[in-house]
Amino acid sequence: MNFLLLIAGFIILIFSADKLVDGSSSLARKFGIPDIVIGLTIVAFGTSAPELFVNVIAAINGNTQLVLGNIIGSNIFNVLVILGVSSLIYPLSVKRNTTWLEIPLSLLAGLVVLFMSNDVFFDKAETNILSRIDGIILFCFFIIFHVYSMEVAKSGVSDEEFEAKDLTKLKSTIFILVGLAGLVIGGELIVNSAVNIANNIGISERMIALTIVSIGTSLPELATSIVAVKKKNVDIALGNIVGSNIYNIFFILGISAFISPVNVEKSNSTEIWINIFANILLFIFIFSGKGRRIERWEGMTFLFLYLAYILVLILGVEL
Repeated sequence: MNFLLLIAGFIILIFSADKLVDGSSSLARKFGIPDIVIGLTIVAFGTSAPELFVNVIAAINGNTQLVLGNIIGSNIFNVLVILGVSSLIYPLSVKRNTTWLEIPLSLLAGLVVLFMSNDVFFDKAETNILSRIDGIILFCFFIIFHVYSMEVAKSGVSDEEFEAKDLTKLKSTIFILVGLAGLVIGGELIVNSAVNIANNIGISERMIALTIVSIGTSLPELATSIVAVKKKNVDIALGNIVGSNIYNIFFILGISAFISPVNVEKSNSTEIWINIFANILLFIFIFSGKGRRIERWEGMTFLFLYLAYILVLILGVEL
């Protein structure tokens, strides 16, 4: 029953995020808000809504291992699996100027989490914790990144594509309300059923957050990237994933830590380091070759590393 509720939660969550984006973007367009602003705010929020609502509910309930595991696990899945699968369909190339900064910024986000989560090493504290102050700092990073993205988009450098549905104001409002309600309900179902599954099977919340929960909340990014690659919009597919990883750490983890400080256990160091390694490898693959792109063999390497990472989790190896 808990597994069925978990699956139902994912279905409700993804459906609700889609409806929220459709309703909000249509309503925003009717009020004369430029497509650039809609794409960089509403659509970006919509694709990150599953992680956001799961994390907010987990933070309120005090399930801090779900909070950290969902974010770091999603970022690892985004790079190693989504970019891996996408590059197998069609090699991913870097064209737009923003990606040249966003990829190093994604790596910086991982390093910031590493430094913030090592209070014992740096401050000689008794425990490692992402405090509310850390959450505020992460959110400040997000504001800087978001302002930068808006300025780049307004200057015409970005080639992001966006299409808003033309809905009536009443239908748009209904979509927004249904979307928000569904996100709360879906998030509650996922958090509660994930905790119950972990307790019943005898595994940690960290384990289920890094696998089932993080994969489920990353499904919108997977669908978006595959569609973009099939249309040969490979640069957009890469930009969406890198941007999502930055949003996850600076925005969602920042808000989550502000709601409830996140205890960082020794076992969390494995996924934090793997997240950093995945971003370093992405940086090397993109900027080392002549074509400035991820080739199919590099995508296969990403997928192989993710399988190895899952094996590490199952065996309980700590790096």
